[in-house]
Amino acid sequence: MKTLFGTDGIRGEAGKFPLDEATVRIIGSSLASYLKNSSGKTPSIVIGRDTRESGPWLEAALIEGAASAGADCLSAGVITTPGVAYLTRVKDADAGVVISASHNPYHDNGIKIFAPSGRKIADTVERKIEADIFAQAADRGDFKANVSASANELELRKSYENFLAGEIADGLNLAGLKLVVDCANGASSEIAPALFKKLGADVLAINAAPDGKNINLNCGSLHIESLQKKTLTERADLGIAFDGDADRSLFVDSKGNFIDGDGALWVLAQQLQDRHQLKENTVVATVMSNIGLEIALRSRGIELIRTDVGDKYVLEELLRRGVSLGGEQSGHIIFPELSLAGDGMITSLCLLRAMVEARKSLADLVGGFEHYPQTLLNVRVREKIPFEQLPTVQEAAKQVEEQLSQNGRLLLRYSGTEPLARVMIEGANQNEIESYAEKIASQIRQEIGA
Repeated sequence: MKTLFGTDGIRGEAGKFPLDEATVRIIGSSLASYLKNSSGKTPSIVIGRDTRESGPWLEAALIEGAASAGADCLSAGVITTPGVAYLTRVKDADAGVVISASHNPYHDNGIKIFAPSGRKIADTVERKIEADIFAQAADRGDFKANVSASANELELRKSYENFLAGEIADGLNLAGLKLVVDCANGASSEIAPALFKKLGADVLAINAAPDGKNINLNCGSLHIESLQKKTLTERADLGIAFDGDADRSLFVDSKGNFIDGDGALWVLAQQLQDRHQLKENTVVATVMSNIGLEIALRSRGIELIRTDVGDKYVLEELLRRGVSLGGEQSGHIIFPELSLAGDGMITSLCLLRAMVEARKSLADLVGGFEHYPQTLLNVRVREKIPFEQLPTVQEAAKQVEEQLSQNGRLLLRYSGTEPLARVMIEGANQNEIESYAEKIASQIRQEIGA
């Protein structure tokens, strides 16, 4: 069983185990050794990072460890997570590593590892790396990482930018559209505004001046309010919000309405269906997607398949079923025929293409999707005991499900990256579901609250 790797790699406070320099060096060495033993040749690893102040020294530590085990490392510098996944594939690298904590605050960081296909590495590799970390615990010590990568950062980033503009956006003309783009002071700060301008849009970039500490700070996909205001005051056609590593995007329509990943899936599913490109008339989402999406899709004869939370599970189901669209309410959208990684800029380009082709606003395209009231409470816990082993929590959940009957949904789950229990309820009445959620959260706090 893994203890360091969650659903999205290793994540924690930079400078503390397992994201201290010595441990990150072991991670680099372990990964390189595994790749070398698997292939019998010198492995190549593509590395990228977001804009956190800890990124450069964490990258240097990882490179030193990987180089000590015989790997060649190609650094793309500051680049999005899906950018690294793309480069890993097209450069025929043996692995890709992203140093990012996505939407977390700047003092956190993380490590995600991609396979050559652009998918996240297998659990077996993560377990091997964890075993090496704990086996070498006694050998940790201070060190200075001085090894630099061997590739040109600008060349690598340009390759990804050309892929977005030349392949994903082929034939897309955004002339006449005004966009407000919130880059979360993260990895998309240079790439995203330049991309949309290149396609002809009038672009106003906000939160695009990273200083190492302002990533995700009251901006980006977790703080949509400022983008809503700016989209209205600028009379823009669309507002786009990225998170720190730009693997997801959320939207604001011209009326200032917030459009989450469910709304984007509804618009994109209709477009693909109209083009006869929605394979099996099926969309894959997670247990967190709103019941309103399921109802809307059903009205078009489209089946919604739900998975556990995490884009890796969405991707697994997409590939297993051979279907063409999936994603999460949080804004991770995956088009497996375009990329096996969620990519906020690919999602944005596809949504813009839907608007241009239909000659409609996003507000018009999202019509027909009624977002049922939903509440989500996070409860900090000291340990993640299975909910079925917590009698008072089970009883409270049973009572709530009986009260919801067929007009709502209850979901209890633990976060894959943080010590949190999540209580999500959907139903017809906001006040009622908030009361229900607090009832269950209270029992969780009593049993296992931190």
